[in-house]
Amino acid sequence: MRTDVLVVGAGPVGLMLAGELRLGGAEVVVLDRLPRPTTESRATTLHARTMEILAARGLLEALGTPPNDVMGHFGGVPLDLTLPTPYPGQWKVPQTRTEELLQAWALSLGATVRRGHELRALTVTDTGAEAEATGPDGRPVRVSARYVVGCDGERSTVRELTGADFPGQDATRELIRADVAGIDIPDRRFQRLQRGLAIAARRPDGVTRVMVHEFGRAARPRTGAPAFAEVVDVWKRVTGEDIGGGTPLWLNAFGDASRQVARYRDGRVLFAGDAAHVQMPVGGQALNLGLQDAVNLGWKLAAEIRGRAPDGLLDTYHSERHAVGERVLSTIRAQSTFLLGGPDVEALREVFRELIDPAHTRHTRAHLAGLISGLDIRYDVGPGDHPLLGARMPYGELDQAPDAACRKARGVLLDLAPGSPSAAELHAVAAGWADRVDVVTAGFRTADGPSALSGARAVLVRPDGHVVWTDSGAGRPETALRRWFGAPVS
Repeated sequence: MRTDVLVVGAGPVGLMLAGELRLGGAEVVVLDRLPRPTTESRATTLHARTMEILAARGLLEALGTPPNDVMGHFGGVPLDLTLPTPYPGQWKVPQTRTEELLQAWALSLGATVRRGHELRALTVTDTGAEAEATGPDGRPVRVSARYVVGCDGERSTVRELTGADFPGQDATRELIRADVAGIDIPDRRFQRLQRGLAIAARRPDGVTRVMVHEFGRAARPRTGAPAFAEVVDVWKRVTGEDIGGGTPLWLNAFGDASRQVARYRDGRVLFAGDAAHVQMPVGGQALNLGLQDAVNLGWKLAAEIRGRAPDGLLDTYHSERHAVGERVLSTIRAQSTFLLGGPDVEALREVFRELIDPAHTRHTRAHLAGLISGLDIRYDVGPGDHPLLGARMPYGELDQAPDAACRKARGVLLDLAPGSPSAAELHAVAAGWADRVDVVTAGFRTADGPSALSGARAVLVRPDGHVVWTDSGAGRPETALRRWFGAPVS
């Protein structure tokens, strides 16, 4: 097979990337070693920024209305995640459903997904890559691609075959978990008991997910899932409850390892999701971080392939997302200490509760909520002092969202002062980028209260939803258009 991009890994991140690449006009083949989508649902939480992205691509309708809770947590300490967004808090969607949704979307856009194909060899040159996989029938399958993206998880084969530098620390503590049918125990939300941490949540289908950590118990060397007997023993020592009569449907262990690949882009090879960063999956941040990697990368790589990317555009994937990942991993390490630390962290937890109590300060709570939800991400997009530069565009404040452009992952130039002389000039300038950027006229939904768009009459938004120019002290629009979307059509 020959393709523009070979994506290794057909989990949510790989499938999200495949859809984004297709929207940008790149051919893509996705290989996955599993013969069929997994039935395991590890991550169940979508955060506000991910929900905004799915809404922009027109994917939320298929999800219906998933359960929502504005209360999240930071290391097990309850935290109100309410922020200005149409999708505040946590949205409970099983990973199996997210993967099903994204696969259907990627396939509808023309992506090729080949399951039962295990990557065995990878040769990378300055002009492309040659990959060899073993197909479902045991025969070799060869794929030639201009670029390869590893989306194949924390034990990434792409990372191993390319020898990518992956600094960080291995796990020293772990949570073991199981989905168990046929047990009746109380729900527990990050309950710290004398001997350890216990979590239990009964699903509508009657299955209970249990997670447990025994204080002082080190992470075990593992080549697979823990035995159910181990989960039963540790759960009983920590809670005193016997769940041995239940039927285990899925078992898993995850530790507090923290590693990040040194370069998200190394020539023709790129990494996204857990192939780029391994962290304890606290509060669903790992999946959301990976999906947002894919959305940042997709339009840039597609522009590079189609010959429309300005110099250095693809390298901004590393500079932007490595910094975001580094920050998230740092906060997850802090949360791991809060969760798995023994009685010695109780005093610290109590001080932290006071810091995030709205009665004391709303700023700390909002800061942490923005960090966990992904709503506070702000990239360095160049000069200018408008508070929106580099941040995600708050489309909810407009009377008309650019749905068509968002669903096609195109750039958006918002005209917020229609009829003015500056608006006419804006439309004339943008004509050279009409094949990549849509000009959309919009007004404010309401004049009541402060707006993040205050003072702006025009805003340029990238396909990933981040603002890269406003008419308020950020230079000429054509300069920003060239920087992010390449040369105009002559």
